[in-house]
Amino acid sequence: MTEQTTLTPAARRILDAASRLFYARGLHAVGVDTIAAEAGVTKKTLYDRFGSKEALEVAYLRARDARWEEHLREALAVRPDAGVDRVLVLFDAVEGWMAAEGGRGCAAINARAEVDDPAHPVAVEVARQKEWVRRLVSHECRAAGLARPDELADALVLLYDGALAASGTGVPGGPFGTARRAAATLCGAHGG
Repeated sequence: MTEQTTLTPAARRILDAASRLFYARGLHAVGVDTIAAEAGVTKKTLYDRFGSKEALEVAYLRARDARWEEHLREALAVRPDAGVDRVLVLFDAVEGWMAAEGGRGCAAINARAEVDDPAHPVAVEVARQKEWVRRLVSHECRAAGLARPDELADALVLLYDGALAASGTGVPGGPFGTARRAAATLCGAHGG
Protein backbone atom coordinates (compact mmCIF):
# COMPACT_ATOMS: atom_id res chain seq x y z
CA MET A 1 0.00 0.00 0.00
CA THR A 2 1.08 3.57 -0.60
CA GLU A 3 1.50 5.20 2.78
CA GLN A 4 -0.70 8.21 3.36
CA THR A 5 2.25 10.37 4.32
CA THR A 6 3.89 9.84 0.93
CA LEU A 7 0.89 10.32 -1.33
CA THR A 8 1.39 12.58 -4.30
CA PRO A 9 -1.41 15.06 -5.01
CA ALA A 10 -2.72 12.75 -7.74
CA ALA A 11 -2.59 9.72 -5.44
CA ARG A 12 -4.43 11.70 -2.75
CA ARG A 13 -7.18 12.59 -5.26
CA ILE A 14 -7.39 8.95 -6.33
CA LEU A 15 -7.64 7.70 -2.74
CA ASP A 16 -10.19 10.36 -1.82
CA ALA A 17 -12.34 9.56 -4.85
CA ALA A 18 -12.04 5.81 -4.31
CA SER A 19 -12.94 6.22 -0.64
CA ARG A 20 -16.13 8.13 -1.42
CA LEU A 21 -17.13 5.74 -4.18
CA PHE A 22 -16.24 2.48 -2.42
CA TYR A 23 -18.13 3.49 0.73
CA ALA A 24 -21.17 4.72 -1.19
CA ARG A 25 -21.40 1.94 -3.80
CA GLY A 26 -19.22 -0.99 -2.73
CA LEU A 27 -15.90 -2.33 -3.96
CA HIS A 28 -17.16 -4.44 -6.85
CA ALA A 29 -19.62 -1.84 -8.13
CA VAL A 30 -16.89 0.75 -8.71
CA GLY A 31 -14.41 0.32 -11.53
CA VAL A 32 -11.05 1.96 -12.00
CA ASP A 33 -12.40 4.00 -14.92
CA THR A 34 -14.94 5.62 -12.60
CA ILE A 35 -12.35 6.27 -9.91
CA ALA A 36 -9.87 7.76 -12.38
CA ALA A 37 -12.54 10.01 -13.89
CA GLU A 38 -13.72 11.15 -10.46
CA ALA A 39 -10.12 11.89 -9.43
CA GLY A 40 -9.30 13.67 -12.69
CA VAL A 41 -6.46 11.30 -13.57
CA THR A 42 -5.79 8.59 -16.12
CA LYS A 43 -6.09 4.88 -15.37
CA LYS A 44 -2.34 4.69 -15.91
CA THR A 45 -1.80 7.20 -13.11
CA LEU A 46 -4.06 5.20 -10.82
CA TYR A 47 -2.10 2.02 -11.52
CA ASP A 48 1.24 3.87 -11.27
CA ARG A 49 0.30 5.15 -7.81
CA PHE A 50 -1.42 2.07 -6.36
CA GLY A 51 -0.43 -0.89 -8.54
CA SER A 52 -3.87 -2.49 -8.64
CA LYS A 53 -7.48 -1.93 -7.75
CA GLU A 54 -7.03 -4.44 -4.94
CA ALA A 55 -4.20 -2.36 -3.46
CA LEU A 56 -6.38 0.74 -3.74
CA GLU A 57 -9.18 -1.07 -1.91
CA VAL A 58 -6.79 -1.92 0.92
CA ALA A 59 -5.48 1.66 0.96
CA TYR A 60 -9.07 2.91 1.28
CA LEU A 61 -9.73 0.58 4.22
CA ARG A 62 -6.46 1.53 5.92
CA ALA A 63 -7.05 5.27 5.47
CA ARG A 64 -10.56 5.06 6.88
CA ASP A 65 -9.35 2.86 9.74
CA ALA A 66 -6.53 5.29 10.56
CA ARG A 67 -9.07 8.10 10.90
CA TRP A 68 -11.33 5.88 13.06
CA GLU A 69 -8.41 4.86 15.26
CA GLU A 70 -7.47 8.51 15.78
CA HIS A 71 -11.10 9.36 16.64
CA LEU A 72 -11.27 6.49 19.15
CA ARG A 73 -7.93 7.38 20.76
CA GLU A 74 -9.09 10.98 21.18
CA ALA A 75 -12.28 9.73 22.86
CA LEU A 76 -10.26 7.47 25.15
CA ALA A 77 -7.95 10.35 26.07
CA VAL A 78 -10.93 12.18 27.57
CA ARG A 79 -11.34 9.25 30.01
CA PRO A 80 -7.76 8.48 31.06
CA ASP A 81 -8.69 6.44 34.15
CA ALA A 82 -9.25 2.70 33.75
CA GLY A 83 -12.76 1.47 34.42
CA VAL A 84 -16.05 0.44 32.88
CA ASP A 85 -16.70 3.99 31.63
CA ARG A 86 -13.49 3.79 29.62
CA VAL A 87 -14.48 0.39 28.19
CA LEU A 88 -17.82 1.85 27.10
CA VAL A 89 -16.12 4.76 25.30
CA LEU A 90 -15.95 2.45 22.28
CA PHE A 91 -19.73 2.69 21.88
CA ASP A 92 -19.88 6.44 22.40
CA ALA A 93 -17.02 7.02 19.98
CA VAL A 94 -18.46 4.84 17.23
CA GLU A 95 -21.85 6.51 17.52
CA GLY A 96 -20.23 9.92 16.96
CA TRP A 97 -18.06 8.55 14.17
CA MET A 98 -20.96 7.03 12.29
CA ALA A 99 -23.02 10.21 12.66
CA ALA A 100 -20.21 12.10 10.92
CA GLU A 101 -18.68 9.45 8.63
CA GLY A 102 -21.30 6.76 8.20
CA GLY A 103 -24.66 6.13 6.76
CA ARG A 104 -23.93 2.78 5.14
CA GLY A 105 -22.65 0.85 8.14
CA CYS A 106 -19.11 -0.32 8.72
CA ALA A 107 -16.82 0.10 5.71
CA ALA A 108 -14.75 -2.90 6.79
CA ILE A 109 -17.73 -5.22 7.27
CA ASN A 110 -19.20 -4.05 3.97
CA ALA A 111 -15.92 -4.67 2.16
CA ARG A 112 -15.44 -8.09 3.76
CA ALA A 113 -18.92 -9.09 2.61
CA GLU A 114 -17.73 -8.65 -0.98
CA VAL A 115 -14.81 -11.10 -0.84
CA ASP A 116 -15.07 -14.84 -0.34
CA ASP A 117 -11.42 -15.78 0.09
CA PRO A 118 -10.12 -15.22 3.65
CA ALA A 119 -6.63 -14.81 2.16
CA HIS A 120 -7.76 -11.94 -0.11
CA PRO A 121 -5.92 -8.72 0.86
CA VAL A 122 -9.22 -7.00 1.71
CA ALA A 123 -10.21 -9.87 4.02
CA VAL A 124 -6.77 -9.83 5.64
CA GLU A 125 -6.98 -6.06 6.21
CA VAL A 126 -10.47 -6.28 7.69
CA ALA A 127 -9.34 -9.08 10.03
CA ARG A 128 -6.38 -6.93 11.12
CA GLN A 129 -8.67 -4.00 11.88
CA LYS A 130 -11.18 -6.10 13.80
CA GLU A 131 -8.43 -7.82 15.78
CA TRP A 132 -6.97 -4.43 16.72
CA VAL A 133 -10.32 -3.36 18.19
CA ARG A 134 -10.64 -6.68 20.04
CA ARG A 135 -7.16 -6.35 21.55
CA LEU A 136 -7.90 -2.77 22.60
CA VAL A 137 -11.18 -3.77 24.26
CA SER A 138 -9.50 -6.72 25.97
CA HIS A 139 -6.78 -4.41 27.28
CA GLU A 140 -9.37 -1.95 28.61
CA CYS A 141 -11.37 -4.76 30.25
CA ARG A 142 -8.21 -6.07 31.90
CA ALA A 143 -7.22 -2.56 33.06
CA ALA A 144 -10.72 -2.11 34.51
CA GLY A 145 -10.24 -5.28 36.56
CA LEU A 146 -13.11 -7.08 34.87
CA ALA A 147 -13.28 -10.87 35.12
CA ARG A 148 -12.40 -12.95 32.04
CA PRO A 149 -11.35 -9.89 30.00
CA ASP A 150 -10.71 -11.78 26.77
CA GLU A 151 -14.10 -13.51 26.87
CA LEU A 152 -15.78 -10.21 27.73
CA ALA A 153 -13.93 -8.43 24.92
CA ASP A 154 -15.20 -11.01 22.44
CA ALA A 155 -18.79 -10.32 23.53
CA LEU A 156 -18.32 -6.55 23.49
CA VAL A 157 -16.82 -6.62 20.01
CA LEU A 158 -19.81 -8.64 18.81
CA LEU A 159 -22.09 -5.93 20.20
CA TYR A 160 -19.94 -3.24 18.57
CA ASP A 161 -19.89 -4.94 15.16
CA GLY A 162 -23.59 -5.73 15.41
CA ALA A 163 -24.37 -2.08 16.10
CA LEU A 164 -22.18 -1.05 13.16
CA ALA A 165 -23.98 -3.45 10.84
CA ALA A 166 -27.39 -2.33 12.14
CA SER A 167 -26.48 1.31 11.66
CA GLY A 168 -26.33 0.67 7.93
CA THR A 169 -29.82 -0.80 7.85
CA GLY A 170 -31.58 1.59 10.21
CA VAL A 171 -33.06 -1.31 12.18
CA PRO A 172 -33.17 -1.17 15.09
CA GLY A 173 -33.10 2.56 15.62
CA GLY A 174 -30.37 3.74 17.97
CA PRO A 175 -28.16 0.64 17.71
CA PHE A 176 -25.20 2.21 19.50
CA GLY A 177 -27.21 3.15 22.57
CA THR A 178 -28.73 -0.33 22.67
CA ALA A 179 -25.31 -1.94 22.29
CA ARG A 180 -23.82 0.34 24.96
CA ARG A 181 -26.54 -0.59 27.47
CA ALA A 182 -26.00 -4.29 26.76
CA ALA A 183 -22.24 -3.78 27.10
CA ALA A 184 -22.70 -2.07 30.47
CA THR A 185 -24.80 -5.03 31.64
CA LEU A 186 -22.10 -7.46 30.51
CA CYS A 187 -19.41 -5.42 32.23
CA GLY A 188 -21.49 -5.46 35.40
CA ALA A 189 -21.75 -9.24 35.19
CA HIS A 190 -17.94 -9.37 34.95
CA GLY A 191 -17.41 -7.35 38.11
CA GLY A 192 -17.71 -3.82 36.78
